[in-house]
Amino acid sequence: LPIVVTAFEMEIIPANRIVAQIGETLILTCNTTGCASPSFSWRTQMDNPLGGTVNNRRTYSTLSMNPVSIVNSHDYLCTVFCGEKEKKEKSIKVELYSFPSDPIIEISPSLVAGEPVTVICKIPDVYPSDRLEVLLKKEEHVLHEEHFYEDDSTNTETKTVTYSFNPTAEDIGKEITCVAKLPIANMDFEPKERVTSQKLNANFGPQNTVITASPGSSPMEGDPLKLTCVTESSPPPQIIWRKHLANESIQHLIENNVLSIPHARFTDSGLYVCEVINLVTNKTQKATVDIIIQGGPKNTMISVIPATAVKEGETVTMKCTSSGNPAPVISWRKKKATGELEKTFKDATLTIQNIKSQDLGLYECEAYNQFGKEEKAVKLLVQVPPQNITVLVYPSENVKEGENVTITCSTYSNPPSQMVLKKVHQEKEIILPSVNGTFILYNVTKNDTGRYLLDVFNEVGNNIKVIEIAVVGRMEKTDQMIPLIIVFSCVTAIAVPVVAILIYVSRKAKINGSYSLVKALRLKV
Repeated sequence: LPIVVTAFEMEIIPANRIVAQIGETLILTCNTTGCASPSFSWRTQMDNPLGGTVNNRRTYSTLSMNPVSIVNSHDYLCTVFCGEKEKKEKSIKVELYSFPSDPIIEISPSLVAGEPVTVICKIPDVYPSDRLEVLLKKEEHVLHEEHFYEDDSTNTETKTVTYSFNPTAEDIGKEITCVAKLPIANMDFEPKERVTSQKLNANFGPQNTVITASPGSSPMEGDPLKLTCVTESSPPPQIIWRKHLANESIQHLIENNVLSIPHARFTDSGLYVCEVINLVTNKTQKATVDIIIQGGPKNTMISVIPATAVKEGETVTMKCTSSGNPAPVISWRKKKATGELEKTFKDATLTIQNIKSQDLGLYECEAYNQFGKEEKAVKLLVQVPPQNITVLVYPSENVKEGENVTITCSTYSNPPSQMVLKKVHQEKEIILPSVNGTFILYNVTKNDTGRYLLDVFNEVGNNIKVIEIAVVGRMEKTDQMIPLIIVFSCVTAIAVPVVAILIYVSRKAKINGSYSLVKALRLKV
């Protein structure tokens, strides 16, 4: 197949000529075909500044004017080079105008029959003003016509047309109309005519001022709320919104007849005041509306003083707070470990004096009103030092050489206790830890005779028990000292008394006093 070669071409978009309004955005595009790597350049007639931003891409280039201003009223030339020899260029004429808004009418002073009145019509930001035509009409009757042919404007201007006449009583209520035209035939833009009307009214008011609330004065939390201040006043009044706060201060909001709250919150509740001021009659009128935002409980929180973990005998106060409207009813309930309900309390603040271990557990706070409920929970821990300690020595505190002595203990505490058995010695103490509250002395000798201190402790406190052990009789080898082996360290269960298991070790150890750690560990198992 023959290879199709695309010829090098270019175009400007939009082509030849573009009409743009000052203040808007204009983008000129220089596009190519048939060239793999074109290079672009932009310039203006007479090499004036571009007044825009150039952005070169692979096959096209853009000139962005944002916003368009009077400096952009030029012929723009785009030149494209394809390699060293091929060059093409095209131009586009940018023509500007400005006619952005309707005329503004002012009528002064107060309209009283028999006295002259002045009508002022302002046309904002016009360009070119030498093409502007303005008509002032009373109903369909033309009062005044003005042109600005002699203007030599170089930028946007606000043009003003003023006309005075003596109104009659019949003129009250009639419309004064300002018609502004920018009839540039060879420029394609719309609109080319803008109109504003205002009635000739005697000055009065404000009067009959009221506030309307949509959807109502008691919307749901999260819903939109719109407050509209409606009044009768001529000329139109100045409107100021204020809100009376809980601390009796006044919050200034906006100066508009409509106050919009996209998502109402509980804090938006309050007394709203619309103040209407007629600056001509020098009169003021106010209207008020009481807004109550409704909704289910929200932001429910629990605070515990002094803490969620307290010592037995202390006083703890748990307070539950929640926002909502109507104000939520708050209650407490205590749950058993099984999840069943144990107790209920009908108040936002729950105080437990002289707290006991049976008071520990899960406490739930429920905030409720007609629109819903919300729950929060806190776990209360009661710390108890070791108490009700029971020590058992098996077979007894008086034993024969070669026997095994088992010491067990039980206690009641929270958090769990640890236990350490100490042998009181002349030079030092021998510290013997325990598991499950059990200590075993294997093949005792007379060297094991003495005072033992059982220290039971946790984070809250400790308790010490004294044990006197006497070993009688003689072993076959008295010169060999039998070491004291501790099998477990002791931990008590939380908040309930637990009796450690009594361990009886049969007298299988050798009576001659020799000792094997491996055998001792097997005995433990």
